[in-house]
Amino acid sequence: MSFSLPVYREPDFTSPLFTDAPDARLAAAPCDGVAPEGYHSTSMYPEYYKIGGVWKLAEESRMDSSVVLRPDGRLDVVENRNLRRGDPVVLGRTERAEEGIYLHAHGFESEGEEMEDQFVFRQGRSRETSYARDYDKLVELLRYEREHGKIVWVMGPAFAFDAGARKAMAALVEQGYCHALLAGNALATHDLEGALLHTALGQDIYTQQSMPNGHYHHLDVCNKVRRCGSIPAFIKEYGLDDGILCACVKKQVPFVLAGSIRDDGPLPEVIGNVYEAQNAMRAEVRGATTVICLATMLHTIATGNMTPSFRVLPDGTVRPVYLYAVDADEFVVNKLLDRGSLAATTMVTNVQDFIRTVANGLGAIKG
Repeated sequence: MSFSLPVYREPDFTSPLFTDAPDARLAAAPCDGVAPEGYHSTSMYPEYYKIGGVWKLAEESRMDSSVVLRPDGRLDVVENRNLRRGDPVVLGRTERAEEGIYLHAHGFESEGEEMEDQFVFRQGRSRETSYARDYDKLVELLRYEREHGKIVWVMGPAFAFDAGARKAMAALVEQGYCHALLAGNALATHDLEGALLHTALGQDIYTQQSMPNGHYHHLDVCNKVRRCGSIPAFIKEYGLDDGILCACVKKQVPFVLAGSIRDDGPLPEVIGNVYEAQNAMRAEVRGATTVICLATMLHTIATGNMTPSFRVLPDGTVRPVYLYAVDADEFVVNKLLDRGSLAATTMVTNVQDFIRTVANGLGAIKG
């Protein structure tokens, strides 16, 4: 199987639907952090706006934000909290060109791709679904993206509890299949605990046996890292070369650790302000072409909301953004679909098995 990007088909702007449409209306934001009444809220799909008689694509979109017309004519998608007083914001609640706004949801579909049957059995994704073809597609996609795109992984702490999963993910990082990592304090803390003490939450990552006073282990690691001042300094001081964070530091892969109300410590790099954390996550997602979310419901939904279904390349080519959601709980992956992230591939499986299968498929690890 060889991978190739689908061709994007933009709307036919010569048709009366578009030529007869009015320009999009604008109104000034009344104050910082507040959108004007009747503002248009964006989706994950390509959206075009008629400005001065010309249809323009808002290139860096995301869900649930406003569109601001900049002085240079660029359409900027901005979270409402980041609006500034006087920003010219697009108005409109329809998306079929009636108000100069057009949502293009099927740009990557081939002609005739729609199914004729009105009823199709087993459209959902569950534990009963066969994912063999999904794995094959993902392996080919990752091979392509390593050279041509940006792969962002969104990870929960489940990986840190298994030696094989840590080894597999570290191998993917070291071999160039990870260009950014989004996670929380727990993943980083327990991964570093595994590197230093070979435990996670005090349980041996090889045998799963609980160690004496093991409940102190993650607290001790947090304390040591804080004393060192940073994760890279901790890794250097203790001579560590094992696991996910060590691989990220070694290969200079950026990581964003978003804090939560339950964090211990936390590690020095953890961003405690939730909106600063979201901004840092979005900074990495902006250039992403494949996003893989694993065993973390809130981070998965958050990332899904800020990830568009498309990316505009420097040469003007529009390509899809691939989003994967993997979790042992069907509720989690269905929650992503319920929130409108319809361009997602969901897989209901243990993420520790998932990452080993992917790493083996890529030849990143042996056995």
